[in-house]
Amino acid sequence: MPLQPTDFDYESTVEACARGDAAALQALYTRESRWLLGVAQRIVRDRDAAHDVLQDAFVQIWQRAATFDRTLGSARGWVYTVVRHKALDESRRAQRELPAGDLLEQLGAQAAPEAAATDADALSRCLDALDAPKRDCIVSAFVEGLTHEQIAARLAAPLGSVKSWIRRGLLSLRNCLS
Repeated sequence: MPLQPTDFDYESTVEACARGDAAALQALYTRESRWLLGVAQRIVRDRDAAHDVLQDAFVQIWQRAATFDRTLGSARGWVYTVVRHKALDESRRAQRELPAGDLLEQLGAQAAPEAAATDADALSRCLDALDAPKRDCIVSAFVEGLTHEQIAARLAAPLGSVKSWIRRGLLSLRNCLS
């Protein structure tokens, strides 16, 4: 029978990591690695990359455990946030790389510039049809590579609104382009 979250004192374990207790880190890894690997794998969509993310995240947990503050939230949530952020960073890094398949698509687009121009015109037309907040958020996220938090700060808008604008804008773009 799996242990319930209340059977494990995450806060004390993370604080022990901050004091240099390697056994505490091992206990945390033993307790959560299976689920944390699942979180990372859902984000990066590659099992090997997810293992790398998990390892990097536990190194960061070890190095930055002293920054954990009980008054700001649970230690378990903090650990999951570290893994999530590492996975998102890896996912963004992987998107910046140009796999061979994408290179072939680019070469094909160059061979048929009228098709690429038509696609670009359709995307431009659909972006213009969006209201300003949705368009600005989508361009900031997908062209400039900003995070939701950075976009919210730039627009002086609530984070939840930015996330909603991006989601609704993407749905509108999908409908417009189909």
